[in-house]
Amino acid sequence: MTTQTSHSAFNWNDDCLLGYGPMDEVHEEFVDLVAAMQSVSDAELADVLDAFATHAKNHFDTEDAWMVETDFPARACHIHEHAAVVGSVHGVRRRLAAGDFGAARRLAAELEVWFPGHAQYLDSALAHWMCKRRLGGKPVVVRRRVDPSKSLVSTTHTGEISC
Repeated sequence: MTTQTSHSAFNWNDDCLLGYGPMDEVHEEFVDLVAAMQSVSDAELADVLDAFATHAKNHFDTEDAWMVETDFPARACHIHEHAAVVGSVHGVRRRLAAGDFGAARRLAAELEVWFPGHAQYLDSALAHWMCKRRLGGKPVVVRRRVDPSKSLVSTTHTGEISC
């Protein structure tokens, strides 16, 4: 079977910037890999999931190290979320190896829902912490005007931010 999803791919844009360059760069790669999982054929899905698993481990290990090295106050919950995602990815890799393509597609859909909130709340706090420790203040983020229909970040009817 070589089906592709009809889901519109998750796309990076300036609304996702947090102002800490190393973090923004790894987040863009995260979004690109999730988008790839949503759009590649079943034949390519295992390779993309493997690339995502490698990325996620490196991404989360780096952020976890920043939190530990700088004594980030809210690190326990943040590190726990990272571990939960890595655990889910490992489970989905096993299911995909057994032919369950749907599990990998559902993972990509759930990551698209999970990531923006994680980034906007937990990662933005870490970005601020890192900038304040290194530069003495919060990051300044300059964003280009973005078409709201193509943005990861939108406001819901309750005014909450969701991506």
